[in-house]
Amino acid sequence: MNDSDVLNDSAFARDVLAGLSATPKRLMSRYFYDERGDELFQAIMASPEYYLTDCELEILREQGEPMATAMATDEPFELVELGSGDGSKIRYLLDALQANGADFSYRPVDISAAVLDQLAGRLRPGRPWLELRPMAVNYMAWLEDLVPGEQRRVFAFMGSNLGNFGDEGAVGFLSLLRRAMGPRDALLIGLDLKKDPAIIRAAYNDAAGVTAAFNLNLLARINHELGGEFDPAGFEHAPEYDPATGAARSWLRSLRDQRVPIAALERDFTFAQGERVFMEISQKYDDAMIADLSTRSGFRVAADFRDRRGWFTDQLWVPLTGDRGSTLKNGPPAG
Repeated sequence: MNDSDVLNDSAFARDVLAGLSATPKRLMSRYFYDERGDELFQAIMASPEYYLTDCELEILREQGEPMATAMATDEPFELVELGSGDGSKIRYLLDALQANGADFSYRPVDISAAVLDQLAGRLRPGRPWLELRPMAVNYMAWLEDLVPGEQRRVFAFMGSNLGNFGDEGAVGFLSLLRRAMGPRDALLIGLDLKKDPAIIRAAYNDAAGVTAAFNLNLLARINHELGGEFDPAGFEHAPEYDPATGAARSWLRSLRDQRVPIAALERDFTFAQGERVFMEISQKYDDAMIADLSTRSGFRVAADFRDRRGWFTDQLWVPLTGDRGSTLKNGPPAG
C-alpha cells in the first residue's frame, strides 16, 4: 500500500471527501485540533471576548461546595469526565468533593494520551487522596459499549461541548449516554445560555482574528495532510448567530470563484464566489429548551448552578426512570 492509499483510507480523508461533496459543503469541527489548532483554541479561550471559560470557572470555583453536595450520596462513586482536556477546571470540583467527604475516584476520558499526561501532572501534586484512572479513548466509541455498572457513576460533560452537536446530534449523544447509566447515576453538564446577541457574536468573531485563524487552519491541515491546494486567503471566516433559535454557526466563505485540487482524494472541488462551507454549530439554550432537551433524552434537571451574570449553567441531570429522590441530595438552583 502506498502513501496515497493510506491517505485515501484515513477517516480524515473520508470525512473531507463526504463534506466537500455535500450541499452545502461542510467540514467536521473534530478536525480543528491539530497541533496548530490546539494552540489557536487556547488563544481563543484567553481572548477577552470568549466568556464561556471564565463563566464556568467562576461556577466551579465559587459553587463547588453546593455542587459537591448535589452530586454526592452515601455510596462511593466514579466521576467520569468525557473530553476532559488538561483538568484546569475540574480541579475545583475535585477539591470540593474531597472537602465534602465524598468517597469517589476520577476517570478522565480523552482521545489524547498527551493531554491526559498534562492532566495528571496538574492534578496529582498536593492531592495524595485523588484516585486517578485516566483513559485515552474516543469517548463516543467507548460509550457505545458501556453498560450500567454496579458502582455509581457521575458523568461530567463540561464546557458547553453539547452545543456542538446540534439538536438531533445532542439528543442522540445524550440518549447514548443515558443507555450507559443506571438509575443511581447522574450527569453534570455545561450549557451556554442565550444572552445579548452582541456578546455571543463577539465571542465567535474576536477582534484579534484568532477564531478566524482557527477555522482557516483546517484548510491548512487539509493541505498538509491530504495534499490540498487551498489558498486560505481565498476564504473568510463568516460566523452568524440567530437569537430566536440560539444557534451560533461558523462558516467559511469563498471570496472568489476557485477550483481546489486535493491529491489524496484525487478530486478537484469548485467553490463559487460567496459560497459558504459549514464548519461548526455552537448552540445556546434557554430554560424551555433545556427542559425539552433533557426530557427527550431521558433525564430531568436536578440542580442548576449559574454564574453571577446568568450567562452559563452547569446542571446536574438524573435519569427519569428509577427513584432518585431518596438518594440524590439536590442543592437549590444557584443564580
